[in-house]
Amino acid sequence: MRKFATVAVLVAFVGVGAYWYQTRPVRAVSMSTTTSTTTTTTLVTTTTVAAPASVCVPTPSAASRCAVWTARDVWSGTPASVYTTSFAPLPTQPAVRAYASWIRTSSTDLALYLGYEGPGATALPRGPEMVPPSSTSRLLATFNSGFYEQDQAAGFYVNHTLYFPMVRGLATVVRYTNGSVNIVAWSGGARPGADVVMARKNLPLLVNDAQPTPAASNNAAWGLTLHGVPAVWRTALGIDATGNLVYVAVSNVTAAQLAQTMVELHLVRGMELDINPEWPIFVTYAAAGARGPSLDVPNPNQIPNRFLYSSTKDFFAVYVANRPGEAQPW
Repeated sequence: MRKFATVAVLVAFVGVGAYWYQTRPVRAVSMSTTTSTTTTTTLVTTTTVAAPASVCVPTPSAASRCAVWTARDVWSGTPASVYTTSFAPLPTQPAVRAYASWIRTSSTDLALYLGYEGPGATALPRGPEMVPPSSTSRLLATFNSGFYEQDQAAGFYVNHTLYFPMVRGLATVVRYTNGSVNIVAWSGGARPGADVVMARKNLPLLVNDAQPTPAASNNAAWGLTLHGVPAVWRTALGIDATGNLVYVAVSNVTAAQLAQTMVELHLVRGMELDINPEWPIFVTYAAAGARGPSLDVPNPNQIPNRFLYSSTKDFFAVYVANRPGEAQPW
């Protein structure tokens, strides 16, 4: 009887330990924007969550309406790493639509590629300028990046190569050697430190501390728009309180309205990416090998296999991760 009691205690202990492992905060790490002489840290905790948080927006005639998230990579394993949804972010403008994609950072690699023109002219090797065919077996998603360097000088670092120097104070999406991803206002030097795998900058932060930044109200500061109209297609990338990324594209909004949409998506920090009708794109794939690509942002100016051949502009790709901080396919 004493033996059975001992076994029971051990089973209970293992069960409690397994529960703790599944619910623990992971990657509670100090992530730095470093140079050889300067280090500034920002604490981000990536927490295991089953799915993205609900997005509920008030409507003029009823209570809040909540958007439903859909897993897009059910083929890649459990739990899913990429979810998408769409909703009307502006209660008084139901025709305006937001298309959001949530990316689980603990199970993915965020990769960055140059196009044959974007982000700008360089004498350095430009890499594949497309999703490398050898890596499509674990490709989950692709999406647009930021402005051309000629339109907004900003940093661009990938594959151990600094294509354009980092600019202090600008919003930056960073992937680190420990596997973490963050969006920060860059406070380091012109070259990332050894703990950085990838960094791409674009304008200042649009959202900080889960609120639109004061600069969000100055629409002219957020890029030249087609025909000079204030409300155009705009895209952004943000990070939520659990350390996961959210991409969003919204039709016909100002910079301030884009920032408010990001707040509705529970983002604590966020940066604007490209704007105007030609560029918004987020693609997911129905199976390994980049099979069954689909446009999760219904933009008639784009095609589903856009990044499977040479691309004009730089772009991001999301892969199933093999190990934290690994080099991206190149």
